[in-house]
Amino acid sequence: MKRIISCAYNMDTNCVETAFSDGIMLAIDCEAVEELYDISIANRSELDWLIYNNPLEYAYHVLNGSVPDYLKGNHEHRLMD
Repeated sequence: MKRIISCAYNMDTNCVETAFSDGIMLAIDCEAVEELYDISIANRSELDWLIYNNPLEYAYHVLNGSVPDYLKGNHEHRLMD
């Protein structure tokens, strides 16, 4: 995977859809992420805010496995290069 060239939340599929510069398209299933990390109701609102307001940062945390760190507050607001 190269650089992300577009990233947006699709409400119809509940996925954050990303397109990379090398032609790869990836849909991150938000419900599956919540199940994977056993997200509490309190943490769900934090992730929901991120999904709606900054899907690129959401994708960054999911792809780098840093969702638990984000939810603990151990994160910097960084974006993928």
